[in-house]
Amino acid sequence: MLNVDRAQVMAFRLGALGLTGRGTGRPADLPVLDLGVQEYTPGSTHVALAARTSAELEDDRLVTVWAARGAPHLHRRADLETLTWQLWPVSDADARARIKSGQIPDGVRRGAAALRATAEAFREVVREPMPRGEVSTGVSALVPPELTYECQACRARHVAGIVWQQAGLAGAVQVLSRGREAMLGPLPGFTAPIPSANRGIDRLIATYLRFLGPAGPAEVARYLQSSTAEMRAVWPDNLVELRVDGREAWLPETSVGALESAVTPSGVRLLPAMDPLLQARDRDLLVPARERQKEVWRVLGNPGVVLLDGEIAGVWRPRLAGRKRVDLTVNSFGQLTAAQRALIEAEAGEVARARGVPAVTTMFR
Repeated sequence: MLNVDRAQVMAFRLGALGLTGRGTGRPADLPVLDLGVQEYTPGSTHVALAARTSAELEDDRLVTVWAARGAPHLHRRADLETLTWQLWPVSDADARARIKSGQIPDGVRRGAAALRATAEAFREVVREPMPRGEVSTGVSALVPPELTYECQACRARHVAGIVWQQAGLAGAVQVLSRGREAMLGPLPGFTAPIPSANRGIDRLIATYLRFLGPAGPAEVARYLQSSTAEMRAVWPDNLVELRVDGREAWLPETSVGALESAVTPSGVRLLPAMDPLLQARDRDLLVPARERQKEVWRVLGNPGVVLLDGEIAGVWRPRLAGRKRVDLTVNSFGQLTAAQRALIEAEAGEVARARGVPAVTTMFR
């Protein structure tokens, strides 16, 4: 049985995720769009794309939808119907795990029916671009009462966010904008019915493993906000079992050669918070030092990370100075050489490109 170490796995993931060299392909043509790119803050998806391609970052073949875990992700429009079936829960127990919330305990017990009712409401309400608040009001009025809770601030009942975002893709909704002016709209040309059952969980698991493997049911479960038992019950038979520093893990057979030949890259990339690399659920592998994990994955306000010679070597935060400059503050996990600082400063120009400003400053702490 193949046994690989942490360094080999990191090198494999960086290659699969397009982080070993900046290409020239348009965003929708990047392989990482098979997995999707989460939007953590406005503009963060552009930063993730800029780390992988020098091409123009706008691509009308992409759209933002609530996808894995109900989080907003950039996906190819052409993939959405298939993704809808793949993301649908595999059972009521799976659905209950995904929508677990103390706000709506009775609603959680409905399992997949809770998501189906919410998706139906979305399709009834969202016929044109609408403010998110108006959509919430309309959907809340149509779903079963146990899926709503009393919002003290608004003095109204709202559908629980964890339910409606998990149901958004099946409800044929796209995320047009976020923040105070958040807007939702219908997905043009989307014809997939609301799923009656999951179709393609094996392919969804394989996609996770192609980019963030080798891994096991526990990691995929956390990625989908499900339970290990549910993922173990549907774990594909056609995967190759191997060991990562002695721990059992799996990988699609077509990825084994890339794992064996992976080489740790050199150079720098500045990745945004919740970049696809950071979506892996084996955080001890990505960042072995527990105290550093707390700096990368925070309860609120995650920073971006500095990828230096194949390792996460620090964190960074941006601050826009009007429309002309973005200021980056870099906190490294160790001493940086002058050459390494120069590489980071040069790479900061890609962040400026992604944020649509002509200048950037970099401060090290």
